[in-house]
Amino acid sequence: QVQLVESGGGLVQAGGSLRLSCAASVRTFSRITMAWFRLAPGKEREFVAAISGSGRTTNYAVSVRGRFSISSDNVKNTLYLQMNSLKAEDTAVYFCAARSVLGDIVATSPIAYDYWGRGTQVTVSS
Repeated sequence: QVQLVESGGGLVQAGGSLRLSCAASVRTFSRITMAWFRLAPGKEREFVAAISGSGRTTNYAVSVRGRFSISSDNVKNTLYLQMNSLKAEDTAVYFCAARSVLGDIVATSPIAYDYWGRGTQVTVSS
């Protein structure tokens, strides 16, 4: 059974930083694509960033490019999202997601991901 547990959310002022973590209990962590999505009130779930299992390929939403950085630690089986220069519009619940299919395809659609964490709240005050 794959489990994804997010942590690191909280309240931060605009311009500040947070680092989210996602601990994954999956044996193929180094061979699957993982991603971060977010869900804000009144909006649809939105792709934030993804990274291939090898770490060689990443993809970012235009809205976070240059401010957020996704990375992974294949020894700790942990996914990270470093968020800098946070804005009020970054306020959302952030979810970690993993694909079950092996490979380096960095998908941006939520339907491509099979496993999801419960989310961690990020609130940015303006």
